[in-house]
Amino acid sequence: MISFISKRLSREVRILLGIFREHWYFLFLTCLFALLTAVFEGASIGMLIPFLRNIADTDVETFQTGWLWFDTWVLHVDGTQLERMYRICGIILVASWLRAIFGFLSEYYATIARVRYVEGMRARIIDQLLSVSLRYFSKTRAGEIINSLTTEISRVIQSLQAINVFIIRGALMLVYVGLMFYVSWQLSLIILVCFGGLSLSLGRFFKRIKKGGERVTSASGVFTSTLTELIGGVRTIAAYNTQDFERRRVNKAINRLAKAMIRNGYERLKVTPISQGVISTLLIVIILVATQYYVLPGKLDVALLLAFVFALVRMMPLITELNKNRGTWASLHGSLINVAELLRTDNKPYLVEGKGTIQSLKEGIVFENVSFGYDSDSEVLQDINVRIERARTTAIVGTSGAGKSTLVDLIPRFYDPTQGRVLWDGVDLRDVNSRSLREKIAVVSQSTFIFNDSIRANIAYGLGDIPDERILEVAGQANALEFIADMPAGLDTVLGDSGMRLSGGQRQRIAIARAILRDPDILILDEATSALDSVSEKLVQQSLERLMRGRTVIAIAHRLSTVENADWVVVVEKGRIVEQGPYSELLRKKGKLWEFHSIQFQQAIEA
Repeated sequence: MISFISKRLSREVRILLGIFREHWYFLFLTCLFALLTAVFEGASIGMLIPFLRNIADTDVETFQTGWLWFDTWVLHVDGTQLERMYRICGIILVASWLRAIFGFLSEYYATIARVRYVEGMRARIIDQLLSVSLRYFSKTRAGEIINSLTTEISRVIQSLQAINVFIIRGALMLVYVGLMFYVSWQLSLIILVCFGGLSLSLGRFFKRIKKGGERVTSASGVFTSTLTELIGGVRTIAAYNTQDFERRRVNKAINRLAKAMIRNGYERLKVTPISQGVISTLLIVIILVATQYYVLPGKLDVALLLAFVFALVRMMPLITELNKNRGTWASLHGSLINVAELLRTDNKPYLVEGKGTIQSLKEGIVFENVSFGYDSDSEVLQDINVRIERARTTAIVGTSGAGKSTLVDLIPRFYDPTQGRVLWDGVDLRDVNSRSLREKIAVVSQSTFIFNDSIRANIAYGLGDIPDERILEVAGQANALEFIADMPAGLDTVLGDSGMRLSGGQRQRIAIARAILRDPDILILDEATSALDSVSEKLVQQSLERLMRGRTVIAIAHRLSTVENADWVVVVEKGRIVEQGPYSELLRKKGKLWEFHSIQFQQAIEA
């Protein structure tokens, strides 16, 4: 059924329905119990008709359903009027209790369906974020993703609640309409025409509500992004004394969101009073018409009219609630689109996983006519040809923005080349599983990320339970034992967001200990000591030398002093390799490396 419906809905809704299929049984139970609720609601109201007739007229014909066993044993049609009345009251009471129980079960399973649905959405989004190429994050603001995972999904929960209301209340509506048609199809037809006109007239309100909801979603994304930047850049804000500027920037985002919510709330709240007013007017008109043209002329007895009015009165709040939820649905349409866009797979760059498993490096890594661009308009790397030998140190040097880090990012498959191949012992990296590839590689960069967790968890990140003896051993090899011992809780010390409790050198040594513990084949050093003072650099360099022994090392460097002992040097300029070879040989050629060397040597003398 869901598949049939989804073909006729928008792409965004089809994406969301795809997740709903995983929990279809909860939706089925919701609908089943909603139907049973409606059936017993109809039974309780239907039995009011013979009850009212027995009270109004003692000579009225005994009510019978036509089912002999039910009429004999349940209604007791052969009994006295008082006995029949007690039987009918008992049926109404039982039906009311069953209606309440099934109503509870319907709401309960609707809640489970809603929670599981949102759980599935969040899990699928997280899985998708961990599967896309890093190219996606270069074009998407982190705050917008966080907003979708928190605020917008919370608003989607509200929209799912609206769907539950449509299912549960809609089933009751059908029963009420059926009873009303049983009493008088003419009056019922008038009511349906009026309700249809009300629904159409509210359509223009829902369009405005829908647009307002999209503005709320947009403003919410801007606010969350701005707030994320504020928290992430709090050190920079304090250093540059820009608190007033940031206060104005965040307040502007807050004000924009507030205005969008107020405007949307104004449009949405108008639906309920309009609906209530029209329905109340309709109720009075129907009572007057029914009394004048049906009851007084004898076409309809009072008991049937009372049952009709009772069903209509019970239906009125349902109509109001359904219209209110139509407004809610329209208001949250922007959130549905936002989350569905994040769930889409056809508009995001993915690494196509190969089936092969990478083996330990035996010969080397080869870049063969490699070009790469983050988008189709420009190339960051052009025609790269280089060989990285096993168990040797290869240095990648060049000015800032030359493409050094991008070149090295192709090795762990953070990106795939747009042209050419990267080969691991002759095997194209696109033919192997990236997970098995990255297990052979460790990266120590200038911007080491430290998780808001203990020192132990940061060193053993992703490796499960590692004995403290082994963690202390690698910490000692990384020259980190001294400052760990000074921490208030040792290995159990929580380091704060992004390792706020650590200096730059200490963060680097935690990263080196993390890399030593993984025992990688390939070690990538991305400007690992560029931001450190001389004392910290010396300690980090010592620990790096221990880590580098016997491994294939790829060192990205801006300061040439850190790669003078490299076995092979590759000089990158504007996305191209301009020269490569041993360090001393390149200096003798007096090419680009010699220019860099001369400039840095002169700067060192002047300093």
